[in-house]
Amino acid sequence: TWTASAAVPILFVFTAYLFLVTAEVRYSIPEEQARGAFIGNIAKDLGLDHQRLKTGKAHIYTDGGTEYVELNVNKGILVVKDRIDREQICGKIVPCLLRFQIILENPIQFHRVTIDIIDINDNNPVFSKNNIQLEISEFSPPGAMFSLPNAVDSDVGVNSLKSYTLTPNDHFKLKIETQSDESTSVNLLLETPLDRETQEEHVLVLKAVDGGEPQRSGTTEIRIVVLDVNDNAPVFTQRVYKASVREDSLTGSVLTSVNANDADKDTNGNFKYFFAHVPDNAQGLFEINPDSGEITVIGHIDYESTKVYEMTVDAKDIGGLVSSSKVIIEITDANDNAPLINLMSVSSQISEDSLPGSVIAIFNVQDKDSGKNGKVNCFVINNNNIPFKLTSSLNDFYTLQTDGFLDREKVPQYNITIVVKDEGEPSLSATQIITLQVSDVNDNAPKFEKEQYKTYITENNAPGSSFFSVRAKDDDSGLNSRISYFIAETGNNNISVSSFVSINSDEGVLYAVRAFDYEELNHFQVSVTAKDRGSPPLSSSVIINVYVQDQNDNHPEILYPLLNKGSPVAEFIPRSADIGYLVTKVVAVDKDSGQNAWLSYKILKATDQTLFEVGLHNGEIRTLRQITEKDSTKQRISVLVEDSGQPSHSATVNVNVAVTDNFALEKTSNGDIKFYLVLSLVIVSLLFVIFLIVLIFLKFHKWRRSKLFSECPNGTLPVIPYYPPRYAEVGATGTLCHVYNYEVCLTSDSGKSEFKYMKPLIQSTVGMDANETEARNPIPKKMFRFSKGL
Repeated sequence: TWTASAAVPILFVFTAYLFLVTAEVRYSIPEEQARGAFIGNIAKDLGLDHQRLKTGKAHIYTDGGTEYVELNVNKGILVVKDRIDREQICGKIVPCLLRFQIILENPIQFHRVTIDIIDINDNNPVFSKNNIQLEISEFSPPGAMFSLPNAVDSDVGVNSLKSYTLTPNDHFKLKIETQSDESTSVNLLLETPLDRETQEEHVLVLKAVDGGEPQRSGTTEIRIVVLDVNDNAPVFTQRVYKASVREDSLTGSVLTSVNANDADKDTNGNFKYFFAHVPDNAQGLFEINPDSGEITVIGHIDYESTKVYEMTVDAKDIGGLVSSSKVIIEITDANDNAPLINLMSVSSQISEDSLPGSVIAIFNVQDKDSGKNGKVNCFVINNNNIPFKLTSSLNDFYTLQTDGFLDREKVPQYNITIVVKDEGEPSLSATQIITLQVSDVNDNAPKFEKEQYKTYITENNAPGSSFFSVRAKDDDSGLNSRISYFIAETGNNNISVSSFVSINSDEGVLYAVRAFDYEELNHFQVSVTAKDRGSPPLSSSVIINVYVQDQNDNHPEILYPLLNKGSPVAEFIPRSADIGYLVTKVVAVDKDSGQNAWLSYKILKATDQTLFEVGLHNGEIRTLRQITEKDSTKQRISVLVEDSGQPSHSATVNVNVAVTDNFALEKTSNGDIKFYLVLSLVIVSLLFVIFLIVLIFLKFHKWRRSKLFSECPNGTLPVIPYYPPRYAEVGATGTLCHVYNYEVCLTSDSGKSEFKYMKPLIQSTVGMDANETEARNPIPKKMFRFSKGL
């Protein structure tokens, strides 16, 4: 007995079975395969392994009961189990399909399998009867037709029935007609009149042949009995019937009706209408009612294909008498064809320097429709004001031309859309897109990123090393945009700039030809020309200001104390000198600039380290204490002068100091020194005041010039002589140029001080000749040195 609790698992299993995931596999095999023939590897195609087929007890389930296929579980393949006859299984149905399921258990699965049975030519065409008997009146006129039975071929496709043949004779021939449903009718056409008295019976053999390989055929015997009845044929009321129809008429539309009369009575006066001759291009387009004679549309009519159809209509009575009439059907146009654009000549590329009016394409436009439906208008869609237009000199022939100048750098490619539109209702149109590439001409000169460049190079550089690069851009393409770089032959102090630098013609990299010396040359200009490879080539130039940066490559030079026959001149101090008494001043210069020329002084060695000190930055040697009787009268001091460069350079000088008690001699000497110091101080002060006045004048002049520039309406400057300031170092270190360097040596004791004005180092100015330098630099080139030895 089943309980409610036991029914729940069963219901669950049944529900799960209904929702199993299935797969479907399809195979194709010819019919009549031998038993055991391979169909397909079902395990591989379903993605199953052989073990699953075994454990799942895989088997075939069919709805029909008859199994034509067998499952080999061990190999996982399907094979033919029983003879498969496509005609027996499917008849004329195409395709012929066998469907079954593969069932597996644990868990339950099923998969659908479909096998397409392919036909082979294994059946002969067969007539329904082996003998056919026809009774034909001897008065049947030539052209009379008699229907014959069709043969039947169980095969399908190319293996089906293809043609008929008839035994050669003097009176009859076959007429095969294809009906609207694509079936064929076999008719026996009477070519010459029959004479019962001459031959009362005719026996013919009708043969049907299929299209298989090899061909198969079937025959039937036709026995014709000649009758002597019904001697009047139907007669049409008109020899020609005419009708008109639009090409877009719907199926079933009635075109016209034909009418015929038969003089015979009763059954001999009954007849039927049918098409006796239909041209190939009218097959399947028209149909006639056999009783009423109405002709209707049954297919798609195309005015552009055929404008007039001519067909023959026959009327045939029961006795086989036939008469014919002609039917002419005229087709009227409808707007069912879009215009066509035929490109006769087209260019895919045009030079950007082409003149307006240059021809790009020539094409003609066709519309198969007629009248207003075939009249077209052609135009170019003018997106973004593209410079093109259409011209027409002949009907339906157009020329696409440029309507302006082209610039490849702005628009390198155009997609030109041509639209053709007819005037029918509704209007139909067509489009044609022409892609036009604009080829480049050399109409753009190279352009540098800046108008001027500024770069630095450290002196004592390695010859051949690169120190700067320039890059120019050319908007052209190809060879027209390939740039070569050259250095213009200009001079700096009558020296060719090519002796300073060279350039890589492809990359624009500048190389130093030689090592530079800041003390000789601290600034020069290089003019670089960028030239493209177009024809003709275009070029542009740029100025590069090159500043040589100083290195600490010079040792300090001792200017004072001077050597006298290889030994320094002795300095005298009184034994009564106070603390801080100025003994002398070590004066040194460094040809370098900036930090490299900042000097510091220190005592390297001394007879008495406790007696003297030297100023770190001014080189002044002063007493640290009172001179005692115990101190030696001859003191020797070694002073180290060191610059602030990296690495630093130094020089040493020895100072001999004599301690004396001869105060009168000292006073007289100090009096002379005082006079010269006062005179030097006055001169230096005067020069310094002049320098400040010139500096203020130049600043005012620059401010005045900028103000005039802003006040000028057109941005031009009045002609004002301008002298560029020379008081700032080229290397931008903030130290005065050597032209204006001076040393002032003063002591706290005006009676014991000395003043020296040193001779500056004169530098050549790169890029200026002597006249230009003199005109632009109002400061005198030569300075004088005043010194007084003790």
